[in-house]
Amino acid sequence: MRSSRLVWSVGYFANEEYFLPVIQVQKMQRLHRGNSHVAPDGTILRVRMKRHIPEEKKLGTWSWSKSPFKDSQEWYGLRVLMAVLNNWDLKDRNNSIYLTRESPPVERYVVSDLGASFGPTGLNGATKGDPSAYCDSKWIKQVSGEFVDFHVPSPPAMQHYINIPEMTLRLRLVWLGRHIPRAHARWIGQKLAQLSPQQIRDAFRAGGYSAQDVERLSLVVERRIAELNKL
Repeated sequence: MRSSRLVWSVGYFANEEYFLPVIQVQKMQRLHRGNSHVAPDGTILRVRMKRHIPEEKKLGTWSWSKSPFKDSQEWYGLRVLMAVLNNWDLKDRNNSIYLTRESPPVERYVVSDLGASFGPTGLNGATKGDPSAYCDSKWIKQVSGEFVDFHVPSPPAMQHYINIPEMTLRLRLVWLGRHIPRAHARWIGQKLAQLSPQQIRDAFRAGGYSAQDVERLSLVVERRIAELNKL
């Protein structure tokens, strides 16, 4: 919820998701996931609602390495934005292509799963959306010449190295945070700098964070935006 709003704000597409502190659904059908969180009267706490748009048809997924906008300023900018958010779960299957039903139809390339944002920089066993992990994380790895490397996504923690398929997958994603042209990093920083402090804080409020977490998360985002603009 908070991630999608920041992604929308700079012109990218993300799924429409909304946080509700509590809902009650009459005659709730059995859920494939999360059924244990539904009270007998249909009450559910801290719910993420995803809007399904009937005017769009899902065509499939898109690949970071083979997308039609590969090597563009916007492609690099999106990679930097994922580092700003600490979104480390950048598998291709987390990206979707939708076809609009307008005339003429338009293909929309969407970052459709931002659930790993605002936590650690990589798979390490910590819960997703952990404000302390986000605020304490390192994000710029190094600046060399005209390029910048980010810590996001970082390699998996050591305990995951026994799971060879998962380890291999995560190591193959590390390149997404590396060798970013500084000019493109500054470009997305300039886009983000147009957000007001209130708008940044509203993004976190929309995600149901406490007032304390809203403030400390916003301060880190503001600091990262400022660092991009100094590159």
